[in-house]
Amino acid sequence: MSLYCPRIMSRKHAKGYFVKGQFVAEGSELDLALKRELKGSDSASKTDLKRESAERQALGERLCTLRAESMQQLVTAGHVPEPLLEAIREAQKITDFEGLRRQMQFIGKRMRSLEPEQVTAIEEALRVQHSGSAAQTLLLHQTEQWRDRLLQDDQAMSEWLRAYPDSDSQQLRALIRQARKDRKEPDARALSQGNWPRQSRAYRELFQLLRTQLAAASSTDQPHLHPHDS
Repeated sequence: MSLYCPRIMSRKHAKGYFVKGQFVAEGSELDLALKRELKGSDSASKTDLKRESAERQALGERLCTLRAESMQQLVTAGHVPEPLLEAIREAQKITDFEGLRRQMQFIGKRMRSLEPEQVTAIEEALRVQHSGSAAQTLLLHQTEQWRDRLLQDDQAMSEWLRAYPDSDSQQLRALIRQARKDRKEPDARALSQGNWPRQSRAYRELFQLLRTQLAAASSTDQPHLHPHDS
């Protein structure tokens, strides 16, 4: 016996059908529940599909920012198909806003055809790139803080050498002494126009020396001492 039993009704009555003697109005909660049971799809699943589509679209936009070497690794491993790669390359050439928007939609369509393992590989490559960028930013901030501290506070030199005993203390002292001697105070008028004074060679070399030492310590998992710690 069929589950659905259509009922001939007047136009004044609600549209629906009977199930086991109970009238079910079209669009009602019971109607949606029955359709979900019989067809395996409902408004909730459509919402899930829409959300997944939006996520793939956003991932495709982020994929366009991936570094060339990382992109090539994904292509070689088969995680980024050639049609998707070509679509990304085209997007990187487009400067028109509307044209870029349409191209991104096309990329999103390509992304939706990827297998789960391909999506996972892309997400991991982007995570690694972001982590690397964050680490570089942190390194630059730490270097700037140490440089400023060393130029302003004589005690900072002892703190640095305790934290990084492999440093060339003679070279470090010479650069600090010369950078202090050559330091130019910023002019208020120039600063208001966005013009910072060009610092001396010793000032720049001090920054490079500190950054190299901090990067080496990071690569060997040596804990960093914050320039404001004592």
